Amino acid sequence: MSDETETRDRILDAARSAFLRHGTSGARMQEIADAADVNKALLHYYFRTKDRLAEAVFTREARRLLPPVLETLGSEMPLDEKVRRVVELYLEVLPEAPGLPAYVMAEMHYHPERLPAFVESLTGATPQAHGTRVRRQLDAQIAAEVEAGRIRPIATEQFMANLISLCIFPFAARPMLQLMMGHREGDFEAFVEDRRERLADFFLRSLRP
Repeated sequence: MSDETETRDRILDAARSAFLRHGTSGARMQEIADAADVNKALLHYYFRTKDRLAEAVFTREARRLLPPVLETLGSEMPLDEKVRRVVELYLEVLPEAPGLPAYVMAEMHYHPERLPAFVESLTGATPQAHGTRVRRQLDAQIAAEVEAGRIRPIATEQFMANLISLCIFPFAARPMLQLMMGHREGDFEAFVEDRRERLADFFLRSLRP
């Protein structure tokens, strides 16, 4: 790894921590420079503005989830296997960055204009193209499962929203859950491990007739 790449990665790591703690608007470039052990001028040399730095952090973090989730949902994998794979992807990545869902959702809410170009840069196709492919595949699979009597009728939008929400919510609402459940050190991690083992079956059972 070159010195330039190492420096850039160090800045991105420091910015990620700052953005997860404070949000993009609340994070300070000087704080990020100090945490990355670079001067502020070098920080601006690499990323020019905080918005550009935020885009770089957002892209790097979302790359770990968005492409594989879209690929899974749009594949010909059986529906049960898709559910298990999506749960596995989310619960593999999010424990390493439990603040990520709240940060990503806030960024998408405040900067929705970034999303189309962002998705295309990560995946090589427009959101519309992905949406059409995923929708067509899930529509057909859900219809086939309903016709075979293996699941109850459910709209594709509800299927996707329910599945992804069940994966993301504990991380987006972690402080509230920890407070309500009286979690001590290590309890949340154990909770996530238990969820990793049970969530796919829970979701699939909810679809059964």
